[in-house]
Amino acid sequence: MIYSSLLSKLVTAACVFHISTAHPGQTFQELQGEIVERDIFFEDTKTPRDLSHCADILRKRGAEDRNRERIAAAITKARADLGLPQKKAPIKARATNPVSISHLSGLNVTPTTPNVEEIIYSNSSCILSLEGETGPFYVSGEHIRSDLRETQAGVPVVIDGQFLDTSTCEPIQDLYWDIWNCNSTGVYGGIPASPINGNAGDASNINKTFLRGLQPTDANGIAQFTSLFPGHYAGRTTHMHVVAHIGGTVLSNGTYTGGKASHIGQIAGGSDPFFNYVLLGDTVSDGIFAWITFGVNQGATYTASAAARLTANGGVPIAGGGRPPIA
Repeated sequence: MIYSSLLSKLVTAACVFHISTAHPGQTFQELQGEIVERDIFFEDTKTPRDLSHCADILRKRGAEDRNRERIAAAITKARADLGLPQKKAPIKARATNPVSISHLSGLNVTPTTPNVEEIIYSNSSCILSLEGETGPFYVSGEHIRSDLRETQAGVPVVIDGQFLDTSTCEPIQDLYWDIWNCNSTGVYGGIPASPINGNAGDASNINKTFLRGLQPTDANGIAQFTSLFPGHYAGRTTHMHVVAHIGGTVLSNGTYTGGKASHIGQIAGGSDPFFNYVLLGDTVSDGIFAWITFGVNQGATYTASAAARLTANGGVPIAGGGRPPIA
């Protein structure tokens, strides 16, 4: 079954209103810094807030039809990779309500409404133009790889993302998509254990790399990961972290360095379908295929503040890292 996303409303809200999803342990000064970021975002009237202006361009290019075909093929491959039976219509919609709350819009929209395609398209993409916080659990120097699961248990999630330039509506090639999330019990690997991250006595956690990695986008601006559905921990909705890197260097050890971050943000999940997604099998436990389109302002430059760095000898904590700017 397929569940339609509320992407621009919900993910943009997650990108802008960081205060509503603050990480545990944030200070009042750190929250003030996020308020300043929010104000700057709303003062910027020139940067596109969604991809509605790209709808006609993409339609004329045949991008939407090609994308549907690509997603259907990717879902078929994901089912095969997980050893699941195939279905006749990989993304056939069914009248299934996945949540217990109403998302009925107050807009009066019909097929004859002017620019109806733009209205629809503006609600199916996320603009990466506001700098978010990396949070206290970002690790730099992680491996370039597509399968992030390692030996962790949980619900497999195949994540498909396409990155478009908000100015040209063109795909962004060779962008490195950096993604990380906690495991099914709400614990992040790769940083020192603490009272807010698992067992404070687990000294080995700093060397763990599960559910972290980077992937480059192809000529169509697309990259994919196989991860696990993130768990929940106190003070946060279920989410994944994203950094979009541009212009860096791939090292011989399979890691990425340099360049700039054109976005730092979070993709929300949980009880509402912020991604577009389908169940790969008959139940959630069989796995999920999720896809999303990102609009990126390539002219933006932000600083990703890492809490730790992965080295050849394991993880190394970074003093003062992993926090947002203070106003």
